[in-house]
Amino acid sequence: MELEELERRLEPFVRDRYADPQAIATGVHKMPGHAGFSYGFTAQSRGGSESWFLRLPPPNVNWRGTADVLRQVAALAALEGTDVPHCRVKWSGDDLEWFGRPYFAVPALAGDVVRLQPGGWASKLEPAQRSRMAEQAMIALAGIHRVDRASAPYLGDPIPFAEDVTRWDRFYERAADPERLVLVPELRERLLSSLPADAPIGIFHGDFQWSNLFYSFDGVLLAVIDWELAGIGSTLNDVGWIATFNDAKAWSDSSPVGVGMPGADELVSMYERAWGADLPDLAWYRALAAYKFAIIAGFNLSLHRRGKRVDPQWEQTKNAMSTLTQRALGLLR
Repeated sequence: MELEELERRLEPFVRDRYADPQAIATGVHKMPGHAGFSYGFTAQSRGGSESWFLRLPPPNVNWRGTADVLRQVAALAALEGTDVPHCRVKWSGDDLEWFGRPYFAVPALAGDVVRLQPGGWASKLEPAQRSRMAEQAMIALAGIHRVDRASAPYLGDPIPFAEDVTRWDRFYERAADPERLVLVPELRERLLSSLPADAPIGIFHGDFQWSNLFYSFDGVLLAVIDWELAGIGSTLNDVGWIATFNDAKAWSDSSPVGVGMPGADELVSMYERAWGADLPDLAWYRALAAYKFAIIAGFNLSLHRRGKRVDPQWEQTKNAMSTLTQRALGLLR
């Protein structure tokens, strides 16, 4: 949606929400990130102003899976009454009169996510501050995993362990640079032949990493954001995911890891303390995370090169596709 059109649509929306025929929406802008369909704006009404974050699904797609923004609303609603820092949904709906698609809006926060590039704001903090930031994140993650999954029926049934391996097949088949993914067939076989016998089942975030953790600039975790991949299944998926994103052995030299944040093993220990128990089969979940992201990188690289979803960042991330699969194989061995 072009910003001019969105601004036109926002005016009647904020007038309705504020019950103010003179209310206006200003400062409409795209938010940073890879999704591309998140916007910020300020509503001015009766001499006051409030800033908001608006999420819409992509245009011309079926509103299901990651394009179903109401899944995020369901996940955020399940966190109400918990200690997990999260955004509180003010407005949401599938009524199409406002934006022609479902939507939700939350108050804007002052701060930022942890950026991967060297020299970012978090890298300038003291190591002890970054360690506290990481501990807050892992405490929040354990808190998410303790939420009763029955509180979010919209998220559906638990994903079986085997399906969490095989559902990436179709993306692998369409990945660019397949020579970087030559280990995928062997990895798939090893993952399927060593499925965990048991694991905690609950709400998982699906993309729990630094770029989805929003902090104040003095290092206080304000919200876990971007719940588009949330679901019901093994909660250890999230632990394996953030461990992989902070595992130097999984990435090429051209891919920044962790920006000085604690590494994979330390993060796992922090989570174990917050959870209160040892974690079974964690090497399997770390391998699965590396397997998945290698395939995701190849698929998104294909979308970028074909002009379907242009994002030059994938031309750099492609360098880690082979190292991710090598690391996954090492973990399974």
